[in-house]
Amino acid sequence: MNDARPAPERDDDTSVPRTCVRRREKTAADPATSPWRPPRGPVVCLGETMASLAPAPSHALDDADSLRLAVAGAESNVAMYLADHGLPVSWLSAVGDDALGRRVRSAVARAGVDVSGVRTDPARPTGLLLKDPGASGTRVHYYRAGSAASALGPGLLDDERIRGAALLHLTGVTPALSPSCRALVERALHTPPERRAHAVSFDVNHRPALWPPDTAATVLRELADRADIAFVGLDEAQDLWGADLDATDVRRLLSRPRVLVVKDGGRGATAFTEHGACTVPALATEVVEPVGAGDAFAAGFLAGLCGGTDLTRALRLGHLTAASALKVVGDHGPLPDEGTVAAMLALAEQDWCQAPMS
Repeated sequence: MNDARPAPERDDDTSVPRTCVRRREKTAADPATSPWRPPRGPVVCLGETMASLAPAPSHALDDADSLRLAVAGAESNVAMYLADHGLPVSWLSAVGDDALGRRVRSAVARAGVDVSGVRTDPARPTGLLLKDPGASGTRVHYYRAGSAASALGPGLLDDERIRGAALLHLTGVTPALSPSCRALVERALHTPPERRAHAVSFDVNHRPALWPPDTAATVLRELADRADIAFVGLDEAQDLWGADLDATDVRRLLSRPRVLVVKDGGRGATAFTEHGACTVPALATEVVEPVGAGDAFAAGFLAGLCGGTDLTRALRLGHLTAASALKVVGDHGPLPDEGTVAAMLALAEQDWCQAPMS
């Protein structure tokens, strides 16, 4: 394993929301009440999950006496939270024929995700990452070159689970892993939306350490713009496509998705549809570890959208799910009970803006 390349993680929806964004009055064409929705049915999340080693909170790798073993993967994070929200969901990937691979598969399965389509590669190892918390954020060291999942290719899209899916979820991590992984994602998004058998969601999830210089911006923009549902953090959009961009500028760059969600850290998130925009501020949340919050948000939003709720509640469900990730050291934390979730989703706008997540 020789590809340790540290880079800061960007899924850090951590700040206290600054203002409560006011939306215009709802009309029959308001995006908050009449968004496009994927068909109801099973969801498939496709991508690499690795074993993860991290020191206890407040310790850096340099002085840690012990490390905690967990699992980490953007797509399986989304799958586990979708399962928490009651959606039927499968995770497709590959792991090595090793203890870490068995650990990864078991952890994702325990969350209620179907892992029967995960392949075991006898010749390649399970990927590994090390988390290094610090004052400026968590840095991640990857050991994933030549991993089992890096050998995935377009043929995986012929899996029976994808053929029967209503929604396929992908991220920008996968095309960075290898030429065959990039070909897989390109094939998944090649068919025009109106001719697809299932909807496709795509989270940009830019990981600078995985990309050769000057390649990520063009590739990720092209892929995101082909999706039915696209997610991108405002900070990563600014890093990729221009430091002065605001959320509306990002929508101009990514004009084709039926739904585009621009996350602005701990301030809030805006969903754009053909009818306009809907913005919901984030919740004030105690942060233990920020990594994984972006995946949790995507899962919550998708659960709301697939469940038939309006955009405001889908965005709120995204924030509630992200708060669950922010409060734990690992990437997957427990959701609030159903009663709490229902009460939070039903709050008036002003009450939502003032509601802390304890």
